[in-house]
Amino acid sequence: MTTQQWILAFCLSLASVFGTVELFKTKEILTYTCRTFGSGIVQPFKGESYYVRSDCPFKLTSFNVNRGEYSVTIRRGHNGLLVQVEIIINKVTTLLQNGNILVQNKSVSLPYDHTYQHIFKYGIYTRLRSSLLPFTVTWHNVHGGINSLWVTLESELCTDMCGLCGKQNVAGHRDELIRDSKLHDHRCKIKDPVLRKNHICRQFFRKTKNCLQDNNSHYHRLCKENICGFENSQSIFCPFFQEIASQCNQSRINRFWRRLTRCAKPRCPGDLIYEKKGPAFIPSCSNPNPAPFYQELTETCSCPEGKVLNNCEKGYRCIPKSSCSCEFAGKTYGNGEIRSSRCQSCTCHGGKWRCSENFCHRRCVIEGQFVTTFDGKQYVLPNKCLYVASKGPNWIIIIEFSQKKLYIRKVTVQLMEELFVFKNNKVLFDGQEIPEFHFSGHAQVYWVSSMFVQVHTTIGINFQIQMSPEIHLFIDAPDTSSDKIKGLCGNSNSDTTDDFTTNSGIIENSAKPFAMSWSLLNCFGNIPTTCTNLENENYAHEKCAVLNQPTGIFAKCHPHIPTDYYYTACIQRICNSAGSRRQGLCIGLASYAKACAGVGVVIGDWRRITGCDLKCQKNQEFSYSMHTCNRTCNSLTGHDIRCGMNDDAVEGCGCPEGTHLNQGQTCCPKEECGCIYYGGIAAPGPVVIAGQKCDCKNGILNCLPNCDCRNGKVCVSCSEGQHKRVQKTCDYISKPKGTRENCKSGCYCPDHQYEDHHGNCVSLDDCTCVFSGKAFKAGQQVTSNCKTCTCYRGQWHCIEKPCPGQCQVYGNGHYQTFDSKWFRFSGQCLYTLVQDSCDMRRGTFSIRVESVPCCEEVLTCSRNIILDLKVDFLVSILQIHQSIKV
Repeated sequence: MTTQQWILAFCLSLASVFGTVELFKTKEILTYTCRTFGSGIVQPFKGESYYVRSDCPFKLTSFNVNRGEYSVTIRRGHNGLLVQVEIIINKVTTLLQNGNILVQNKSVSLPYDHTYQHIFKYGIYTRLRSSLLPFTVTWHNVHGGINSLWVTLESELCTDMCGLCGKQNVAGHRDELIRDSKLHDHRCKIKDPVLRKNHICRQFFRKTKNCLQDNNSHYHRLCKENICGFENSQSIFCPFFQEIASQCNQSRINRFWRRLTRCAKPRCPGDLIYEKKGPAFIPSCSNPNPAPFYQELTETCSCPEGKVLNNCEKGYRCIPKSSCSCEFAGKTYGNGEIRSSRCQSCTCHGGKWRCSENFCHRRCVIEGQFVTTFDGKQYVLPNKCLYVASKGPNWIIIIEFSQKKLYIRKVTVQLMEELFVFKNNKVLFDGQEIPEFHFSGHAQVYWVSSMFVQVHTTIGINFQIQMSPEIHLFIDAPDTSSDKIKGLCGNSNSDTTDDFTTNSGIIENSAKPFAMSWSLLNCFGNIPTTCTNLENENYAHEKCAVLNQPTGIFAKCHPHIPTDYYYTACIQRICNSAGSRRQGLCIGLASYAKACAGVGVVIGDWRRITGCDLKCQKNQEFSYSMHTCNRTCNSLTGHDIRCGMNDDAVEGCGCPEGTHLNQGQTCCPKEECGCIYYGGIAAPGPVVIAGQKCDCKNGILNCLPNCDCRNGKVCVSCSEGQHKRVQKTCDYISKPKGTRENCKSGCYCPDHQYEDHHGNCVSLDDCTCVFSGKAFKAGQQVTSNCKTCTCYRGQWHCIEKPCPGQCQVYGNGHYQTFDSKWFRFSGQCLYTLVQDSCDMRRGTFSIRVESVPCCEEVLTCSRNIILDLKVDFLVSILQIHQSIKV
């Protein structure tokens, strides 16, 4: 696309927003530059250069625009260099002194960005650029001070400008400019130098006569004024000769002036080489291709062609772009190195990160009134209500706030026909408490720690609930059906612009009407957005600030997750805490710590440092990375299905490694674990259960079998575990799995086998099927309603074919229509069974039937059937058997 096309496209886009756009030609930008260099030479905005020797402070330029003050003040030292420069832009003061840059009396490093100004390296120079006006100040640092400085304006300002630079449109007189620009200081002096002949000046200006012409003598005088007393200071006289050479811009002068004046080229650090005209911004590993509009030409130090500056390491080394290292979170990674987080892996490739797609589920977080949608939009709920947190085709999650205090009181989850309730630090399934683990047809629910419950479902939605000290909800979106997900959490389509889709299907612009569209029944009051207690507010600002400390306990997570949202939420929690201020603080800090853990950043022992320690029951221990795999005595009875879950590690209380939680909520070695069986708990050691001799060892109950099993079945005793056992049969493969049957000891098929219709244990592939009360082997076929069906894995797989209609009559007046409807009619006449000559149409055939009674009148022994065809003959069939089908 050409430049003209880009401009047109941009203007059209503006027109779509603002209505109309007027196209016009841009004027050439006029720039006004004032320079001061050497020991006191000033080149004003307009007029000829002049010289002033003084250690007094001077206004270089000063003006006011749009009620904003702009000024540059300079002062030279006895060495002739600028030793102090003060720049004021709209009341923001920048001081250049002793090689340092101070903004509002605080030292800053480069690049530095502020609302009103930006300071950055510009070739071999340093530049300050105003954000309010097209106004820049550029300077060159040398040992002992600044030997060259210039101010540039890109527009003509008002006429009240003052200072040594004068006005933009009127040439000022030297003496007046000096007198009006000098600032009050009794200790300083203005002293004109005693002019003496100078060999270097004389030789130089012999070569510039053709270039400078009438101004040659004027510049020759400036040369002697500038160099007088500083004959051995290249920092003083070289900027002057360079300025004259640049004004002449003749290749002959550019070749000889450095040799004639003994002014060496600037030295460049490391591998950099000096260029008289090169890019102001050096291509580097972090920015190998600076934008074209930034690439002004100036004196610079740059890398050799084909290389870039390795700004990830010290030393100003130039390397091929393909060898560049990468940086993340303050750490440097070499080319080809890989960094991984919980949800993503990235490879350093030539200074750029190449990252995989985020392979974690999108997560919706509801922490009290603070909500983060699946797509990452963050907002605050307006009222204490019942809300639909999220809903899909076959599930719904509802949160309920407390009426009196500001916290979530209850979470209700409906999965198909199953109902779960989370409240008061308890989990209920159909009204019964789940103390440790629950498995049903649609969900696995289990406690991961004393604080967190994990829920995995078979319908795609998974979630984690923090039960204490307050209920928080963490919902992982399903991989599919994102367009069918609705509620406070949004729809998980990677587009935050439609996250505020209301219950009625329209997208709202703000959180309040959107959230209220998902509220149920009555609400219990507004949620405050500001602090009403000054003491709480001061406490909140002081304590929550630990999140933002650049070297604090949370600092390592700053590059991954910004603290702004969590800092604000922390303050509001303390202001509106349902408990103590300390509890509100700890909940707020825990929220950020969990978010960091979610991206793989381990914060460390932040609870101890911030005074948020948690106390555990009995001999349980607190951990930031609690897992539930084989941590309870109950889990020892068989394979712990929780070990295969890829759950986030959570904080909370639990048993340390090598111990197990028993029924008394105490951690013990597995040797002390009792054994669970249907009906009770057996103590470690020998025990008799239901007449069987058993042994409880390491939480596992072993019993001597006493059943005689055949057909490949094995003996199972309910005393060996608490899990309910159901016989798996070929007939029940496609039926819902029972969850409430009582355990019955007896003979069962081994794992991965099923009981067929003959009572034998077979593999799934060998399962039998049933049709019309008869069992068929795998692979056998039957025909049903014109379908050919094959038995495969206990189920019929049918191929449909068009089925012709059938009409029949048999016995004593039993008729079936073509639509398979049956009726009874016992007439003794000749009846038309079927014909195609209906509605006065000429038909092609007709079938008529007549019953022939038996010896007993109430019975029909045979029928006369008359078939009429289009041909000219009649077919009569007598003494047909008891039935006829057409």
